[in-house]
Order: sequence, then structure tokens, then C-alpha cells
Amino acid sequence: MVYRFLAALVLVLHLGFILFVVAGAALVLRRRRLWPLHLAAVAWGIAIEVTGAACPLTALEIRLRLLAGAAGYAGGFVDHYLVGLIYPAGLTRGMQWLLAAAVLALNAVFYVRILRGARAGGH
Repeated sequence: MVYRFLAALVLVLHLGFILFVVAGAALVLRRRRLWPLHLAAVAWGIAIEVTGAACPLTALEIRLRLLAGAAGYAGGFVDHYLVGLIYPAGLTRGMQWLLAAAVLALNAVFYVRILRGARAGGH
């Protein structure tokens, strides 16, 4: 029971991390002091996507699921939980590069706005 709860907790934290990577710059607009943490998270997320490496949170979740007596799964977090919804045919390396570029572009838009606000004397 404890391992199942911990696996679910890791899953929620992992999803939160992904959301922070993708859209955390919107939060940085309100809380400027978060920018170093967000940029580090974006760098990590992009590195995982472009290298095809496995995120350690995925391995931890699978390990906890196995310890709970549940089945693990093959592939990564995105493959297991999100790709089936977004890309039914499966995630390709080209799609991973596209996702990384989209994350970079979205965050660039936000950071341009943040930097313009800072130059104009905003918070």
C-alpha cells in the first residue's frame, strides 16, 4: 500500500515537473525569483527529449510499482501516459525533437516578455 501511494506521488510530481518545464515561464512572470529553477528544469527537459535518455523519475515510479506488486511498464513517462493520447502511433525521435523545440519556443516567448518587463521597470 505504501509503495503504491509513493508510485502515485512520483507520478503526480513527474507530471507537475513536466508542466513546469512546458509552461513554468508563465509562473516566472509572477514570481521572478523562480527563473533559475525554471531554466534548469527546461534544460533538463530538453536534454531528456533530445538525447532520448530515461528520466530518473520514470525509473523510480516503475520500481515503486513493482515493489507494490503492480506491473511496471516499458518506455518512459511520456510514452506510457501521454503519447497514447497525443500520438497513438507512438513517439518517434523526430517527434521528440519537435517537442523539445516547442518547449524552447514557448518558453522563449515568455522570457522575451519577462525581459521586456524588466527593462521597462516591471517586476
